[in-house]
Amino acid sequence: MSTPVYIGYYFEISPLQPATEILIAELGYAGFESFVETEKGVEAYIQKNEWNPTILEDIHILSSADFTITHTTQEIEQVNWNKEWEKNFQPITVDQQCSVRAPFHPTPDVLFDIVIEPKMSFGTGHHETTHMMIQHLLKNDMVGKKVLDMGCGTGVLAILSEMKGAAPIDAIDIDNWCYLNTLENIERNQCAHITAYEGDATLLEAKEYDVVIANINRNILLNDIPVYVNTLTANGRLFLSGFYKEDLPLITKACEDQGLSFVEQLDRNGWIAACYVKK
Repeated sequence: MSTPVYIGYYFEISPLQPATEILIAELGYAGFESFVETEKGVEAYIQKNEWNPTILEDIHILSSADFTITHTTQEIEQVNWNKEWEKNFQPITVDQQCSVRAPFHPTPDVLFDIVIEPKMSFGTGHHETTHMMIQHLLKNDMVGKKVLDMGCGTGVLAILSEMKGAAPIDAIDIDNWCYLNTLENIERNQCAHITAYEGDATLLEAKEYDVVIANINRNILLNDIPVYVNTLTANGRLFLSGFYKEDLPLITKACEDQGLSFVEQLDRNGWIAACYVKK
């Protein structure tokens, strides 16, 4: 089998956030399959047979006046993704209770020890939104709850839900890489009550949950909030993140229009994770 040839893009970004996260998300939709965050920006890689000269034309963040983003490119014969990832991924601990680490990190003394290999999937806990969603789950009783992790990324929030006693749990992501990565991490953490699906909110017809977790982005949340609410049981909780502080009134209005009540919010570096309840 021949080794695939990759095109590497090396972006320098100023200021780094939130442009780096937005750029990675947009490049992922364009077909880039691996990313390495650096001190100056991000490296992004795509197989040459998936590449075309106009691939950056639909990357909207590149034309934003709020950031300065430059890049160079290089053709690469082979990339050792594991080596690159291990070099850049550091373990985290959330509220002294939950760790998110890789298999090669030492085992910490915490109540919930989540072991993942995220590859290019979103959800290592390092990003503000995932970190805050972990905080929400740590504070809430999950025992016996039926849970949906929508836009599951690595599956880390579904895994934590099971560790806290939730069952059954559905983990859904539209991205094939995320779906496969979630399957791997479910097995790695010996979870018995999580079912992973590849798809979007159309999979939720006739489903029912006590807790819905959706860490995606503002536009998808606004579009899908009615679907999430329709799946919630009475007194069910909806946890939303993936949007900025200035978007909170819009998100809250959309939830209240569907009969939900605002419970609380967490704020981290301008990102929000909010909780709503169905009365």
